[in-house]
Order: sequence, then structure tokens, then C-alpha cells
Amino acid sequence: MLTKIREKFTGGIAIAILITIGLSFVFVGGSRIGFSGQNYAAKVDGVDISIGRFEAVYREQLQGNPQLATLSPEFRLRLRTNLLEQLIQQLVIDNYLDEAGFRVSDEDVTRLIQRVPEFKVDGKFDIETYRNLLSLSNYEPAQFERVQRQTLRRAQLQRAIRETSIVTPAGYRRFLNLGFEQRIVTTASITAESVANEVVVTDEMITAYYDDNPALYQVPETADIEYVEIRRDEVARSVSVTEQQLQEFYEFNSDRYLQDEQRRARHILILFDNDEPGAAIVANEMLTRVRAGESFEELARQYSKDGGTAAQGGDLGTLTRTQMPDELGDEIFSMSTGDIAGPLKSDFGFHIVRLDEILEFGPMPFEQIRASLLTELQDQEANGLYRDLERKLSDALFDAADIQGLAAAVDGNVNTVSAYSRSGGEPFADSQVAVDAIFSADVLSGAQLSELTELDANRTVVFSVTQHNPSARQSLDDVREQVSAALTSSQTEDLMAAKTQQMLDALAAGDDFATAAETIAAPVVAATVMTRNAEGLDQYVAVAVFTAVKPIQDEATIGSTRNSTGGYTVFSLDAVIPGRPEAIPLADRDAGKVQLVDRYGLGDFFAFVQALRANAEVIISDDVLAAQDVFQ
Repeated sequence: MLTKIREKFTGGIAIAILITIGLSFVFVGGSRIGFSGQNYAAKVDGVDISIGRFEAVYREQLQGNPQLATLSPEFRLRLRTNLLEQLIQQLVIDNYLDEAGFRVSDEDVTRLIQRVPEFKVDGKFDIETYRNLLSLSNYEPAQFERVQRQTLRRAQLQRAIRETSIVTPAGYRRFLNLGFEQRIVTTASITAESVANEVVVTDEMITAYYDDNPALYQVPETADIEYVEIRRDEVARSVSVTEQQLQEFYEFNSDRYLQDEQRRARHILILFDNDEPGAAIVANEMLTRVRAGESFEELARQYSKDGGTAAQGGDLGTLTRTQMPDELGDEIFSMSTGDIAGPLKSDFGFHIVRLDEILEFGPMPFEQIRASLLTELQDQEANGLYRDLERKLSDALFDAADIQGLAAAVDGNVNTVSAYSRSGGEPFADSQVAVDAIFSADVLSGAQLSELTELDANRTVVFSVTQHNPSARQSLDDVREQVSAALTSSQTEDLMAAKTQQMLDALAAGDDFATAAETIAAPVVAATVMTRNAEGLDQYVAVAVFTAVKPIQDEATIGSTRNSTGGYTVFSLDAVIPGRPEAIPLADRDAGKVQLVDRYGLGDFFAFVQALRANAEVIISDDVLAAQDVFQ
């Protein structure tokens, strides 16, 4: 397919594209906190981050992760702080790029667009799919192009810094020596099973433990509740849209779904291949054969060198004028349906072109956007019905004597939950908003219904408490097995730790490893060669062994560590064998060096961003940052 297709677009689709160009942020401090009354969220070297932009990013986070809206104000403040810091660092980078004169060409932006999977059909960039997605999302083209250009510039800066990183041959050899180092180690393990016969738990011990720990074995405070709930998704399922409503909605909003004049054309491309005169002869032959009545599609499949369109009979798809800015576009947009033109010379070679269809400027066909119109209209109807129902519930709450009367007023159902804990839980997704409403003094006492409680943007609830169950301690008979298990676990831990220390003391006193292990009846695993990344290795033991001091003058290094089975392992590090880089295949060594250089380069980039951030004049509006209205 031709590589000069270019279009400007913007919107939510951009977010998916931005993810393909990773840019990590290092949170740093040093900001000057502003005073109330600012009309910006933050200001970086005199450039504003608008409140609207900041709140839009915050809303996207809440909409993508609804559970965030139920968390505490302190957590949401941290979330807002981190999101604003990301925007600040982006702007710091953008300001630097502006000053440094970094540029991104239209061709680079076009190539980025064409790689987006959502715009492809059968693995090929499809103009119609792309334009439909853009139109349905109601995005401004210029804004999206600007976002893509900024993103590519940031990636360009990151690459420029990362590619300057250097790892010397000597440094890389030391890295390989460590990475492929082998350590010879002897181990002995103390397990819970090995001390089980020494554990003794009596009734007297159980009673004493229970009495000495009055804060343990508490039944949490709970409430049995009834509630009336309205849900946006349930309202949406009840919405019915007629075909007439859909047609009227389409006609009323037709100016939102405009399409430029489009043309559908086919071409046969004959490449120069270092022989322009010869290519011209072949192109003229193609033109002659087409005009003589041979199938344009078959000739394109057989002779066209455009790998993206040849298999489709040369079909270029549906094109707009802005996508074909060169002489080839001039010709296509001056032809009449059925015209054949050529040979037309371009940067690629010679083209034979046939115009198959002209789609005039104006609203997109109804059937083409019908599904999107239906979804939007259903959402609008559902939103209106949901808000009406919410107002109806609010009005009924003033007069309702009990939860049953409230449910009847809104034709709803009374739902019940037993033993709902103050720590939250289903069916309210650990919502702190629900907990606060249920466990408020007036509601908990049963004296009144709760206020209208918005769990999130799609759920509104009114609660009533039928029974309050205060926190209380379980009886000893109810928790006897739990107390016994706790005592068993504690004794087991103490015994394992004591045996570990006993073995370490014996080794310090001069016993050899096998003798010291025998004194505590710990099985010994004879000297084993251990590598850092061996499969099946106990990672607790591996970390301890590979961070232990190397043996000095053939004197083993002794140590101990918890192991992955819950016990302890005593080890003797007997020898260290440095890695041998020459034993590693050359291709693997080269690939490893590239990865190490890139890792160092990424660190350099983080440091560079930190330096820019530290040297920038940043003013943050504390009022904007602290705003907590989830649905503002």
C-alpha cells in the first residue's frame, strides 16, 4: 500500500496509541504550593496545566477503575498528586523539546497511525475503518495529530539519551563474571516436621494464652441490613429505541458525522528498480492492455509491485484528498468514475490508475453509523431515566416511614445482607461510602434510613439497619482449636530457630558441617554447584548464598536463612567459581550487552527527567489538587 496516506485525528483512541510508546515517570518533589484562586492545576516555567486537562485525566482513571472512587479521600489525594506529577513531567519534557528544537515529520506521524491495530482489517491499514472510528468518537483531527507528535518527540528524546549509554568491555566482563558465577554450597534444613515431636500444648497453656490476649478472637462488628438500589445497567436494559427515534436522532446530529469527498480507486504500480526507462515501457504496456479490455484487477494481481494492494486487485480503498497530497492525488481527484489514467510518475515508480467510485462530501450513510447511533441514543435515554429514578428515590425518601415504603414508591425491591462488616465487602465492593452510610449513628440504631448514597456513577442505594451486632469476643470453647494452632506454631518457630542457632554455635566452635548438623538431626545436602538462575532453586536460600561474603583462604562462609517451606536452612559457602564469559555463545553475549546498555540508558533518561524537573519552576494549586468531588 502507498506509504503517503496521512490523516489528522484525535481523541480517546490516542490513549491506546500512547501506551505503545512507554514513558516512565520518576516522582520528585520540590514544588512551590500555590494559593487559592488559580485557574490552573499547575504551572511549569510559566506554562499552564489547565484544570480541565487535569480533571479529565483524573476522571479517566476513575472511569477505568471504578473502585478508586470508593477509597478514602487520603488515597484519592495521593492518586491526584501522582497524576498531576505525571502531567508536570510531561510538560517539563515538552518545554525542553521546544527549546531544543526537536521535530517530528508528518511521515513519522503517519507511520504511527498506520501501525494501530484498531485501524487494520486483515492485518492491513484500512481507511474506512480508521475514519469510522474517528467519526464515531467525535474527535478533532488537529488535536490528535498534536498529541501523536508530542508523544513521538518524547520517545525521540528518550531514545537519544538511552543510545548514548556506554558499557565498557571490562565492565561487561565483570557483569558476566557475576551473572554466571557459580557457588559451591553445602546445606542442612530444619523443618516444622523435624521438631513436631517436641511441641507440647496443654489445656492450661491454652487457657493462659486466651486469658493473656484479650484483644484476640474478636467477632467483628456487623449489621444486618436492608437496602433499595437503583442501577444504571438495569435501567439501560429497559430502554427501547424505535427506528423513527433513531432516524430523527441521525438527522438532528448529521453535522457530527460528516465525511469529506472520498474516492475509491485502484492502481498498478511498476517500480523503477534502477531502470526508469524500462519501468516506463512496462507501465505503458499495462495501460494499453487495460484499455484493450483486459481485467484491471487481474493485471494488478500479476504485475503490480505494491505488496499491500496487489492481492486485492490494486484496490487503494476509500481515500480523502488529504491522504493523497501529491500528483497521484491530483489525478485521482480530477478523474470521473470509470476513467483510466497513466502512466503517472511518483517517488515509487509509475502508476496506472482507475477510478471506481466517488463518494460526495456530506453526512455518513445512516446504515454505516447505525450501531453507534443506537448505542449513543440508548445511553442518553438510560442516563435520563436513571437520573429521573434517582430524583424519584430522593423525593420518596422524605416521606418514607420504612424501607418497604421507599421500595414501593419507586417500584423497587428490598434486598437484604446479613452480618455486613464494618470492614466492608460484597455486594458493595468494599465501598467505604457504603460502610460510612450503614455505620453512621442514626442508621445503625435503626432510627432512620440512610441518605441517598452514590456508591459510584452507576449505583445509588438507601440503607436500613435491622440489627446491629457489636464486636464481641468469642468464647474459649469456640476458638480452642485456633488457640492450640497458634501455640503450636509459636513453639514450632521457637524450636526451629533454637536448633538453627545450636548448629551455628557448633560450627563456630569448630565442628565440621556434617557433625554440627547431626547434633540437631538435620539432613545434609552435600556440596552442590549453585547458579543464580537455576530452575527449582529455593529463592530464599539463593539470595542468602549469593549475597554471602566469599570464602577467605579456603575458610567457608557460614550463614542461615528462612527457606521457602517455612523452616530454616544453614549453609556453608565452600567456594566461588567466577563466570567464564568465553563459555557463553557470542550471540548471547552480544544480545546481553545490548540489554545492559539499554538498562543503563533508561537509568540515564530517568536521571535526566529528574534534573529537568528539579530545575523547573513548578507551582501547584493546592485547592485544585485537594478537590475531592469524584464526579466533578
